[in-house]
This record gives sequence, C-alpha cells and structure tokens, in this order.
Amino acid sequence: MEIYQMWIVAFFLTLILTIIFTVLFSKIKGNLFENIRGGIPRGVGIAPFLVMVLFFPEPYNYLIAIIGIMAFIDDLIGRKRLGSYMEIGQFFRGIGILVVMIYGYLIMGPVAILVALMVQILNIADMQPGTACFTVIIMSVVSFTILTLFHSSSYYIPILLLLICLGYISQDYSGYIMMGEIGNHSFGVALGICFALVSATITKTIAPTVFYPVEFIIMLILFLITAIIIAKLREETLRYYLTYYLHIDTPTFGDFVMDVLTGGGLGDLFRRLILENEHPTIKNSLLIKLGGRRLVYNPFKSKKSKKDILNKKISLAEDEEGFI
Repeated sequence: MEIYQMWIVAFFLTLILTIIFTVLFSKIKGNLFENIRGGIPRGVGIAPFLVMVLFFPEPYNYLIAIIGIMAFIDDLIGRKRLGSYMEIGQFFRGIGILVVMIYGYLIMGPVAILVALMVQILNIADMQPGTACFTVIIMSVVSFTILTLFHSSSYYIPILLLLICLGYISQDYSGYIMMGEIGNHSFGVALGICFALVSATITKTIAPTVFYPVEFIIMLILFLITAIIIAKLREETLRYYLTYYLHIDTPTFGDFVMDVLTGGGLGDLFRRLILENEHPTIKNSLLIKLGGRRLVYNPFKSKKSKKDILNKKISLAEDEEGFI
C-alpha cells in the first residue's frame, strides 16, 4: 500500500470506527458510558487505538498496543480500589507504563522513559474536551515539519497520527464522546514515538558522537513544549480548578504547567509517599512562578480519616472533569 493510500484509509477507518463504537458504547453503557452532560459514551478512543496498532510500523505499534490494552482494562473496570491509595485501573496503567519503558528502551534507548511519560500529560489534557486532540494535531505538524526538513524517511508517521486524530476529533471536541484512558494513553505514546523519531533524526545530524544524551535533551524539550501547550489550552479551567478546589491563590502559569506534569493520581501517589501528611509552604517568588506550590500540593495533608480523604480525592477528580 502506498503511503498516501495508507493515510486515506487510516483517516476513514478511524472515522467509521468512531461512529460504530459511539453507538455501541451508548447501548452497552456501564463503565463505558459516563453520566455527565446528559450521558456520554466513554472509551471511544478504542477506534484510533485500533487504527494506530494496525498502521504504525513495527515495533512501535507494539508499544501502542501494550499501553492501549492496559488502559482499556482501566476503562472497563472503572474506579474500583486496590488498597488505600490506588485504583485497580491505575495499577494496570502503571504496569503498562513500565512495560513501555522497558520494552521501549530496547527499541529506542533512554528516550523511551519520556515516551511512556507522555501518558501523563495527554491524560491531563483529556480532562477538557478536544484538548488532547488539538495537542496531538499541533505537535504532529511540528514533528512532520522537522522530519521533512531533515529529509527523514519517517516523515509519514506524524502525518499518519494527524489523520487518525482528525478522523476522531469532531465528536470529542463537541463533548459528545470521551476517548477514555485507552484514547489519551494511546495518543500519548504515539506522539511520544514521533518525538523520539524527531530527536533521533536531529541528533544524528548535529551530535552523533554523543547520541543518547543529546537525543534525550531534545526529547525532553519536546516533552516540555507539549506540556506548555496543554497548559495554555486549559489555562482558564486550570485557573478555576487550582483556585477553587486546590485553594492556590492567584496561580501562575507555572502552576498550570506543573499540574499538567504532575497532576492526577500518579502525582498524588508520589506526593503521599514523599511528603506523607506534610504540606510545605512555598514563599520564594521564583519557585512560585515555576509552579512550586502545585508541585508540593498534598491532597493527603489533612488529619481526616482515610475514608474521608479518599472520598474527597475522588470528588476532586470528578469535579475537574465535570465542570468543563
């Protein structure tokens, strides 16, 4: 199949599968149907996931398959708890992230760590309709442009991802469907793969003798740029969330970026393990601008019972999705 034919087929297949799964999940309901805004089918990101696994080249499609399968388990199980601080779905997603890191390391080296961590920032982006898709579109275009300028044969992969996203985006942007964990996790790893290709291409040209360190730095820059774009797209909702739910007065843009980088259940788990019940006060103006207050915000700082703490945590997560 020619590259142009593959692009066209990927776009229309994603469009058709999105419609099919939207109807199917609306009938199945359960954990695949979110009771917000009148009821929304959730996990429709399985459509772009399947197309990515089908059309991304080996072995990159294996990384997408691993994280997608683990994420879909989360979508199916819902918010059932595993111990005091973790949900069953979060556990499976964590396993998926670790496997992507380890297997990805064998494929592309240390940048696989950042490829796997793209799951975090796309997951936060997906808390607002259309934001994850817009991020993928913007950074796919950036990746394609760089790969083309450097005459890389991998230029077709970001365009493939772009067209898959365009085949899915319309209903997600309108808020009529939700991609679920399978969608944002798959898009995250797929976009991370594009970044890894860009980083490798640039490094081979400018610094082949110190390949891995330079490649990692370039990948990190792309990673942070993506987080900044998400923070900008979500700026108003993040300001509301940090001000009224986390009680961070006059949050800075650094707080928004830090929320993208460290928000959600995984970040809270690390804060709990590191800070325990402490909640450090940040007074340094530079650290405040860089998002230090959001970084050390500890949802477990109160002396309430574990049950009250967990209920509050769940409520906050639901509120962040619900008010958007």
